[in-house]
Amino acid sequence: MAGRAAEPQVIWARPERTGRGPRPAHTRADIAAAAVRIADAEGLDAVSMRRVAAELGCGTMSLYNYVPRKEDLYELMVDAAGGEHELWEPSGDWRADMLRVAHQTRALMHRHPWLPRLMSPVHGFSPNSLRYLEHCLACLDPLPAPYGTKLELIAMLNGIVTTYVTNELATAERTRSLPWSQEREDAIRIAYLGGRIATGAYPRMAAAFAEDAGPIDLEAVFDRALGRVLDGFEPRG
Repeated sequence: MAGRAAEPQVIWARPERTGRGPRPAHTRADIAAAAVRIADAEGLDAVSMRRVAAELGCGTMSLYNYVPRKEDLYELMVDAAGGEHELWEPSGDWRADMLRVAHQTRALMHRHPWLPRLMSPVHGFSPNSLRYLEHCLACLDPLPAPYGTKLELIAMLNGIVTTYVTNELATAERTRSLPWSQEREDAIRIAYLGGRIATGAYPRMAAAFAEDAGPIDLEAVFDRALGRVLDGFEPRG
């Protein structure tokens, strides 16, 4: 029927290259690697079909024979990054294994700062994403809970890691853009905040600051956040 939209397709269900002709000059792995290199060096906004084609030394239109949409290109990138996950034999301690998964994911996102922007359940069906999920579920075998609950646990941990890393990256980017040192910026803001607290208008905030023992240990905060999520899934005796 004229004007009818094309049916949605999953990139992984498509052949490596559509159409007839000579042996494909590139693979999806080549395309994903080129896009990842560009994003790592210049950010996600620098990734385009034209730019990836130039990186590979092919025409932009020919790239569409391999990757029909930019959304598919993003999915290839997420899958390529996901292939860096280390999959180990589960230890039998589901909490320790999931903490290890979370820390590894955090490191992965710092290697690829564009990755948090692309985190989506839509990309959960790629080959490396499925291997990752299967590995997490294997780590959770000792936890007496339905698989639906275990998938919620994995999603919640990924959400915490993504949010935490997004804030870390934003802070680092802001620090790089400051015309003065971060220490100077912090000192000015702390002085302002101290003045507001001293007015007596915020007694609970004043109490919170009074009991603060020193600088915040961000690594400890990260681990506590993960631990509190895992606490919620501990079996109730």
